[in-house]
Formats: sequence, structure tokens, C-alpha cells
Amino acid sequence: MKFLFGVIVGAVLVVAALAAYFVTGMAPAAVNDPPMPFERLIAGAALHARIARVKAQESPIPADNKNLLAGADEYNMDCAGCHGLPGQQKTDIAAGMYPHPPQLFHGEGVTDDSLWEIYWKVDNGIRLTGMPAFKGMLSDTQIWQLSELLAHANALPDSVKKELAPNAPAPK
Repeated sequence: MKFLFGVIVGAVLVVAALAAYFVTGMAPAAVNDPPMPFERLIAGAALHARIARVKAQESPIPADNKNLLAGADEYNMDCAGCHGLPGQQKTDIAAGMYPHPPQLFHGEGVTDDSLWEIYWKVDNGIRLTGMPAFKGMLSDTQIWQLSELLAHANALPDSVKKELAPNAPAPK
């Protein structure tokens, strides 16, 4: 009986300490604050577990020049402000966000993610990151075109690279 009482008191104390951490302003809330303990681990684990629960789909469109160019146009309009363009420095918007959005044309980007995972992230967004859900704002085809573009970001044809150049004309 004493053991059970001790467990209950211990649990109440842990909950009270966590509540105090948040309501007293000790928890980091500003973009420039260091991350909370285990924040990245918990958020990453939750995201990957959620994506794994959903049955992966195959892309209904080919990664051809037409679809990659359409993906580049959409990327320029909706993604480049946060995720950058090839050969461009991080934008002020990206520098002011926490967590910082990955620069998708620098380094690996998301080319190491499955096409389905990229699609899921664009379609659903990612909580607590600033990554919006494009479901309902873009058509399914547009989301697949963006996903194909990002999945092939390290091996794009020159015509698509030209469309993603920092000085490329704004899409019509």
C-alpha cells in the first residue's frame, strides 16, 4: 500500500514539475532559445512513426521533364522562400524560423527520403515546424510533381535546374 502511495505521489510530483517548467516561463519558447531536452528526439520519432502507420502509395506520375518543370514552378511559388534555391544563401525567413527549415538543394535535402515520405510531408505538413499542409491548397498531381522534384533534386535535368536558378523569372 505504501509503495502504491509512493508511486502516485511520485507521478503527481513529476506532472507538477513539468507544469511548473512550462507555466513559469522556463521552457524555451523563442526561436533563438535552445531546444527543450529531448525535443528533436520526440518530434522526430513521432513524425517517423506516424508516416510509417500510413500505407505507402506509388506516384501516379513519371519523373519526366514535364512533371519536374511543373514541380519546379510550384516549388518557386510555395517552397523556395523557406527551403531555398540551388546556389542561394538561406533566406531571412528561413534563418528566423525554428526549427530551421532544411535547405532542400544544399547537401542531401530530402533525396534520401522515400518518394512517399516526401509526398506525405508536403500533403500533411509537419506540426511544430512551420511546415504547412498543402492538402486542399494544391492538387494531388501538384503535390506529386513537387515530391518527384525533391526526390530527384540531386540529379535534375539542366532545364529544371535553370527554372530553379535564383534569378529565374517568376512563374506565371
